[in-house]
Amino acid sequence: MVKLIAGLSGTGKTQKMLAEINEAVEKDQGSLVCIELKTTLRYDLNYKVRLIEYQTYQLEGVESLKAFISGLHAGNFDISHIYLKSIHRLLGTDDAETMANFCAWCEGFGQTNGIDFTMTARADLETAPESLKKYM
Repeated sequence: MVKLIAGLSGTGKTQKMLAEINEAVEKDQGSLVCIELKTTLRYDLNYKVRLIEYQTYQLEGVESLKAFISGLHAGNFDISHIYLKSIHRLLGTDDAETMANFCAWCEGFGQTNGIDFTMTARADLETAPESLKKYM
């Protein structure tokens, strides 16, 4: 499953994701991972959630993020949910089609490996293409 929480800046995307994470901590039996560019969520997340500061690894672009996620799974088969804060920043682009293609990759990777993805993105709900809207 891939869920995209999208909206313009200041619409509460991060708060929605945090609420979902805190609910998942109580219900989920697997490992939870949250990836963000910087650790702005450090004090908001439950200590059971693995918080990863993506910029520490000096990676850029779509292929790097895919490889990073694949490596996380290779190192821990117990990951059941990956949260990505601001995928437009992690991917390095606001391009809706690039985000849609990344969501499609996450969907396939998640189905194969039993991982759910929830992510936030700065995107206009009204002008987003159908390829991205299907994840919202």
